[in-house]
Amino acid sequence: MPRSLPALAALFYAAALACATPAGALTGAEIEQLRAARAGDMRKLVVHDAPRPRWSAAFQAEGGGSMTLADLAGRVVLLNFWATWCAPCREEMPALDALQREMGGPDFAVVTVATGPNQPAAMRRFFAEAGVAHLPLHADPRGLLAREAGILGLPATIILDRDGREIARLTGAADWASPEAKALIARIIAATGPQG
Repeated sequence: MPRSLPALAALFYAAALACATPAGALTGAEIEQLRAARAGDMRKLVVHDAPRPRWSAAFQAEGGGSMTLADLAGRVVLLNFWATWCAPCREEMPALDALQREMGGPDFAVVTVATGPNQPAAMRRFFAEAGVAHLPLHADPRGLLAREAGILGLPATIILDRDGREIARLTGAADWASPEAKALIARIIAATGPQG
């Protein structure tokens, strides 16, 4: 019996490690590499030690109806909260549009959500004036998603893993089309791998 204890302990340890880092989650080493790789505007990006719980609040989809972040599962999502009255949001939006144009696809999406009382016509005008052509016009008119996400100022950008959990956050405007931002996003996409 005593001989099987080390084997049992090793099995238990391996199982604990497997549970500690779910498939698609960033490892501790990958988190540290992301933190070390931050440069330029990305120095403001806060990379969490562990993914935060998912949010369930519904928001208005661009084409009508409602959706939740669960509808985006399977992709790394750069979730941006903005408003029509927000000057830094106007400065940042073209870079978000460029990031979606260059990197958007089955593994990654930039998802923009106008939070608070933003009129649809004003949202469309905002995008037209900023030259935005590749981003969705989703809305969170009552701020339910923003409140659940703990948004305290705009713009706020949150990176979600493929399971919809927050892994990083940046408050304030940033150049999301910069080489530093694209390198970080590419690193996250590669590290989390496709689900399945």
